[in-house]
Amino acid sequence: MKRIEANTVLDAKGLSCPMPIVKTKKEIENIQPGQVIEVQATDKGSKADIQAWAESAGHHYLGTLEEGEVLKHYLRKSTAAETKGEIKYPHISDNETLQQRMEEKKDIVVLDVRENAEYAFRHIPESINIPLGDLEDRINELNKEDEIYIVCRTGNRSDLASQKLTHLGFTKVFNVVPGMSEWSGKTTSIKSSK
Repeated sequence: MKRIEANTVLDAKGLSCPMPIVKTKKEIENIQPGQVIEVQATDKGSKADIQAWAESAGHHYLGTLEEGEVLKHYLRKSTAAETKGEIKYPHISDNETLQQRMEEKKDIVVLDVRENAEYAFRHIPESINIPLGDLEDRINELNKEDEIYIVCRTGNRSDLASQKLTHLGFTKVFNVVPGMSEWSGKTTSIKSSK
């Protein structure tokens, strides 16, 4: 199994409800927006509790991996742009259009600009993962002639990536909205494929 990289690890082993959430809430304040926290807990109820808390607080629950008695929960702290929900890039594609283009076997590139941990838990098969923060450093991995569909969780980071690529001379770029939060097509995961 591939190791998931987190920016910080919180040890909540041996604590019972509500302490894993209390500690997670406090620790997530200490990380930067967009970063990933790994919460290690042994309370079996923490899976549902942490997922519900993350969603109610506006953060992204990525998933949970079990290693023996330890549950490793992964959450990504939302950015201000994600909570505002402002999309500015004019060339938008919806999820259904991207699925159709993929089914037609069109020569397209699906670029996923989410963080590595988000990508590991659930992504579109054959997509390329270049986190938004790494895009400029890894721009040589992309071809300016390709038709590129950019996905993230909700369309906000992909909006920024679309603007950046266009500024760098890419002409066939589409921001996929709403992105992975509502993707119903095939996915691949660190756990399995469906």
